[in-house]
Amino acid sequence: MTGGERNFAIGWWQPKLVACLKNYGRPDLIADLIAGLVALPLAMAFGIASGVTPQSGIYTAILGGFLVSALGGSKIQIGGPTGAFVVIVASILALHGLSGLLMVTMMAGVILLLLGLIGLGTAVRYIPRPIIIGFTNGIALLIASTQIKDFLGLRMPENPSEFFARLQALASHIRTVDWIATGLAIASLALILAIPKWAPRIPGSIIALAAGTLCVVVFKLPVETIGSKFGGIPQGFPAF
Repeated sequence: MTGGERNFAIGWWQPKLVACLKNYGRPDLIADLIAGLVALPLAMAFGIASGVTPQSGIYTAILGGFLVSALGGSKIQIGGPTGAFVVIVASILALHGLSGLLMVTMMAGVILLLLGLIGLGTAVRYIPRPIIIGFTNGIALLIASTQIKDFLGLRMPENPSEFFARLQALASHIRTVDWIATGLAIASLALILAIPKWAPRIPGSIIALAAGTLCVVVFKLPVETIGSKFGGIPQGFPAF
């Protein structure tokens, strides 16, 4: 019987965070701060792509990261924004609204608890690799299609949640391309791809975010911003 099994056998469990903090040093803090800094704009982007506000993505990333760190049972367990759920969340929001998303989230949590209790989670190792690759590639394609509107700066009343309806809407509004927004998006993408090759320790997304924001402010580029579209990000904690 392993140590973890003995703890469960006597009805006692200790989060891995308690053991990790004993040897937690300055290098660990710096690495965690950089990871958190990268995760925040990513959380905002996933929030917008899911059909909610940027602050919703930030609140979710902070709360989820805290719970994973506080209750996780592994030192190498990572909690952060993931793009795999963007398409699913966007579809639920479009059909059932935010209240439906909250209900589905609680239902998924109950299912995960049941899978853990009965040990059925180990069945994931038997899923064929081609299915996993096909699923992730399909998700990547769907997420990329949701970003074409903002990448090209298209003037569309809405971005449909259905894939083929979205492609049809994009094709019908392709003449409304904003070349300034497109150029800014291409330059940002180039920075994200190029910086890790020159300086692997520097997060390219943060540099692209800072450089793009600086260009918009200095040159007063007429592009849509978080402030113009969402009214900025509220200060302080959200109200229940």
